[in-house]
Amino acid sequence: MLKVGLIGYGFAGATFHAPVIEHCGRATLTAIATSQGERAQAHWPRAAIVPGIDALVARDDIACVVIATPNDTHFTLARRSLEAGKHVVVDKPVALHADDARALADLARERGLVFAPFHNRRWDGDFMTVCALLESGRLGRVTHFESHFDRFRPTVAQRWREQASRGGGLLFDLGPHLIDQALTLFGLPLTVSATVKALRDHACVPDYMHLQLGYADKQVILHASALAALEPPRFLVHGTRGSYVKTGLDVQEGQLKAGLRPGDPQFGCNPPGRLREVEGDRDLHEPIATRDGAYVDYYRALAASILDGTRFPVTAQDGVDVMTVIDLALQSDREGRRLPFQQLL
Repeated sequence: MLKVGLIGYGFAGATFHAPVIEHCGRATLTAIATSQGERAQAHWPRAAIVPGIDALVARDDIACVVIATPNDTHFTLARRSLEAGKHVVVDKPVALHADDARALADLARERGLVFAPFHNRRWDGDFMTVCALLESGRLGRVTHFESHFDRFRPTVAQRWREQASRGGGLLFDLGPHLIDQALTLFGLPLTVSATVKALRDHACVPDYMHLQLGYADKQVILHASALAALEPPRFLVHGTRGSYVKTGLDVQEGQLKAGLRPGDPQFGCNPPGRLREVEGDRDLHEPIATRDGAYVDYYRALAASILDGTRFPVTAQDGVDVMTVIDLALQSDREGRRLPFQQLL
């Protein structure tokens, strides 16, 4: 079993990391560093509660540190953990700038350690369905890919995610997921163009992002908004043979918030999307089953990498590439122009 230490027991630590680690079958939550010790202990009585990063990384029984703290702390905590010889998972974004992500990736490589962003939404059921559909060729050559993560949250909440000084806002919160999914499907873009705005009353961080990733043969649109009372499709894909559309978010986040756990028969079960496939005289309209979501597979793969030496599919370079797109998106919005993408190696 991979013994994991978790830093932070707010929304991300309590909802996404702790229950998924404990239910993945190959890892155990050994210690938690948090100011919410009583709450964490009540949920996970077998885990030790420690006061902070120094106490956590000093434990010899901890092989991997998972960082689920406010965004502006990620770089410092990840560097401290890597320097202590621990493998590291950082909730997205891995840092606030691509240069910092690159520095962490270089440090991990020098120490022979796993350093990975928590790009768990590669294991969203709808995204896995899109991957399989594109691999099957049923849509032909993809010409248009649109990915939305929209919600209706018109009131600015009093939390760190709404504070610019903490690295708040949708570009840092949902942007990494949308960008990582696009790069996983299509590779690195040629260009990045973006609009990033704060549109709600009293908002001080971006609550609207619209990114266009330019490729030679397709257009990729990534969009997130806090002011979408009627949700658009989560995925819309057009190709030379047909189109696919899927509405609604993957169910795992909502289920985890409601207390459902991986292993429950209903966990991760998503409703179908729709496919239209046209070839010659054949014109097929049909629902297409959505794969079950599987966030546990992230931690299963992580344990296999650390314990067995297998390749972990989410790399440090993936985190650097996502942050490079985010840096370019902010620059594109400031300058009002499309920018060339250049990989930071």
